[in-house]
Amino acid sequence: MPPVTAARQTNRPRSSGGWRRLALAAVLVLLAPHAPPAQAQGVEVLDLSATRDTEMVTLDYQLRLTLPRAVQEAALRGVPIYFRAIATLWKPRWYWRDERVARVRREWRLAYQPLTSTWRVSQGGLGQSHATLAEAVATMANISGWHIADAAQVEEDSRHYVEFNWELDTSQLPRPLQIGLTGVGGSDWALGVERTVRLADAAPEGK
Repeated sequence: MPPVTAARQTNRPRSSGGWRRLALAAVLVLLAPHAPPAQAQGVEVLDLSATRDTEMVTLDYQLRLTLPRAVQEAALRGVPIYFRAIATLWKPRWYWRDERVARVRREWRLAYQPLTSTWRVSQGGLGQSHATLAEAVATMANISGWHIADAAQVEEDSRHYVEFNWELDTSQLPRPLQIGLTGVGGSDWALGVERTVRLADAAPEGK
């Protein structure tokens, strides 16, 4: 084994720029424990269920949704943000691909109103204003009794299931912004979640 030699030292002084970088790094290390924690962003599923009663199949979901800073800043500049939820009811088949029984979707448009400092959520031809972004987001993140199929479409002895997808729809953003999403900040706009849940029979009334 060759002998280990000590690193060659020089007496050349460090540049002032190097000292400044070291000082800045030291300050950042000292401040890091006292910095406020970063706010979590994304979509978290708190509850998801699909039930069938004598008339229809319904889906309930509850999400915890935190919009990334880039999305919020774009909305505050007047860019409308679109979201969509898709529910697909499937019938399993052992001999072939599963059969799609029904597929429904909901779409929302979120827009900031600078004159009134409110947030407006539109769905179809209807819209409602909210005082805060949290209130506006809650209307999209919590849905109960979403009719996704009729009970007659579901066979009694088949274990149907529902695929649920909720996401920010970047395809409806202005074209220049869509092109910009291919860069470093594009991951901030990749907001969505997918889950699968078994279809269950609703509990009889009175139980």
